[in-house]
Amino acid sequence: MLDDFFIRALVAGSGVALIAGPLGCFIVWRRLAYYGDTLSHAALLGVVLALLLEINVVLAVFAMSAVVSLALLALQRRSALPSDALLGLLSHSALALGLVALAFMVHVRIDLLGLLFGDILAVSRKDIAIIWAGGAVVLAVLAAIWRPLFAATVNRELAEAEGMNPARSEIIFMLLMAGVIALSMKIVGVLLITAMLIIPPAVARRFAGGPEQMALMAAGFGVVAVVAGLYASLGWDTPAGPSIIVAAALLFVISLLPLAGLAGSPSGDPGRRGDNQDG
Repeated sequence: MLDDFFIRALVAGSGVALIAGPLGCFIVWRRLAYYGDTLSHAALLGVVLALLLEINVVLAVFAMSAVVSLALLALQRRSALPSDALLGLLSHSALALGLVALAFMVHVRIDLLGLLFGDILAVSRKDIAIIWAGGAVVLAVLAAIWRPLFAATVNRELAEAEGMNPARSEIIFMLLMAGVIALSMKIVGVLLITAMLIIPPAVARRFAGGPEQMALMAAGFGVVAVVAGLYASLGWDTPAGPSIIVAAALLFVISLLPLAGLAGSPSGDPGRRGDNQDG
């Protein structure tokens, strides 16, 4: 009989995987891997604000991630720098500012490794409720904006011509990403959440026959990685969060084997049809 803390970890990790998979597909299609990294780094600054203002950590992380997302949009419109340079600027600035602020908060004890790499084995029933309830909202909103967001991913000009308002969908998508970062921080940590957003969709891309199927398979592969990683952590006494990412990476390696990718014909994957799309 598994211990109660292990069951909670399985349930919480599976919830994060189900959310991260579909959102991560757009990260892969739009080549925005560094964007997820930027938000995860900003999460540390959100934690610092939560400690200073004595507010809920999840809300503070969401707010800071949302601010960074909107700042990126504003800088893209006003700055001549390319997007990857802006992402690097925001990412490292937020992470460094958070670490410096923590150094001055000598009266506060904080598990920095837990923030960076997660502490999934310490999740509570309240954490699980927040993850699954928040995840349901995120997926419902994603389903509502799926068509215009996908259309903009394939061809932004065509989406605008059809009156889909891709700019609004992209802002909503960024806010959803901020929500996922806030929900996932305690599970896999701010440095590993990007891997959960990228690796399962990358595995699913090898097998899926269309975008919706890829989103579902990404969620499934994420759950498999969570279960395999947690059992490996239990058996070999390794850190739980990194073990989940290693399991996901092994799935990706397996998907690269010659016979693994024969089932999929990703004709509906905008990443295959529109690799010139920067999003």
